[in-house]
Amino acid sequence: MLGWIFLIIAALLEPVWSIALKYSYGFKYIWPSVISIFAAGASFYLLSLALKSLPVGTAYAVWVGIGAIGVIIAGVMLFEENISPTRIVFLILILIGVVGLQIIEG
Repeated sequence: MLGWIFLIIAALLEPVWSIALKYSYGFKYIWPSVISIFAAGASFYLLSLALKSLPVGTAYAVWVGIGAIGVIIAGVMLFEENISPTRIVFLILILIGVVGLQIIEG
């Protein structure tokens, strides 16, 4: 169970570092750069802790899936990126895959 908690927190940090990276403008601005580096490091560290008890394929797929969903949602909210019905369908499919992997791995 602790592995799943580490994994979910690690995955939720992915949108944080991705969005901060965008705001850093190629590491031109210090605080977004610091946030991005810290959040990425924390995300990788927590992923490594999760991998002690979870299969690597499952953990990586869940980490990327949750991170991708978070980044897409943040992009829509913060940068007015397009959200089409097709994009929503594929986001739902990613979510179904993430939940399915958690169910089968327990």
